[in-house]
Amino acid sequence: MMQNIAFIGVGVMGRSMVRNLMKNGYQVSIYTRTKRKVLDVIEDGALWCDSIAECVQNKDAVITMVGFPKDVEEVYFGEHGIIQHAKPGAYLIDMTTTSPKLSQRIYQEASAKGLFALDAPVSGGDVGAKNATLAIMVGGEEAAFNACLPIFEVLGKTITYHGPAGSGQHTKMANQIAIAGTLAGVCEALAYGKAAGLDLEKMLTTISSGAAGSWQMSNNGAQILKGNYDPGFYIKHFIKDMTIAAEESSDVQLELAVLKNVLSMYQELAKAGLEDLGTQALIKYYEK
Repeated sequence: MMQNIAFIGVGVMGRSMVRNLMKNGYQVSIYTRTKRKVLDVIEDGALWCDSIAECVQNKDAVITMVGFPKDVEEVYFGEHGIIQHAKPGAYLIDMTTTSPKLSQRIYQEASAKGLFALDAPVSGGDVGAKNATLAIMVGGEEAAFNACLPIFEVLGKTITYHGPAGSGQHTKMANQIAIAGTLAGVCEALAYGKAAGLDLEKMLTTISSGAAGSWQMSNNGAQILKGNYDPGFYIKHFIKDMTIAAEESSDVQLELAVLKNVLSMYQELAKAGLEDLGTQALIKYYEK
């Protein structure tokens, strides 16, 4: 039974995931670039390590939750990376949303070292991480998925094996494509309601209860009405995800007009210096 876990990257979502693991009896060692940002997690019982190599040494499983594909490459590969220092037989679980091609590369290089790699991106944001209700989409060998299922069950509610390495990331791309269109629809509905002089709170409550209802409408729509743009999920990270989805769709000659348009909206907001706001700040595109 796996008990000792290394967790690399303890950000908005990662800190709640670490806490949930510890609450369920796992001993968790952590590494992140800035120790002072995780002092509260250390006080809760996480074991701080000064390097990736130290963090992953002799651990049953290594979970990574970093920001961008370049960060994934940095923590997995090279002389000081996870693959070089994890013990043979360890399970490497990348929960970052990243390129399916990169996940396949991690799987191949890990396999050559006697390691078991899974790509397991998540959906549900900071609320899902805190409440352990994340949707977890997993690619890799099914036997490795089954071995890690007890860990996933501590972190999420909807846990699904999707196939070979990269399949979890492809599923997450589909998720992000759907969110892009849905959240843009919510913002356009609010922009229309405002222009028509409606009571926006009453309007949102009404349409949320019908066929237009969605998680984005009930949660991010409500945050928009409050003027709360704190990040449950950063604009800069959503841009990263949509860019990957656009590249993957282009590789198979698939034109996704909604994705392309919403990505351009967010890129415009990022150029205006808003990339560290939450995705619900898309409404600002319509307030120009």
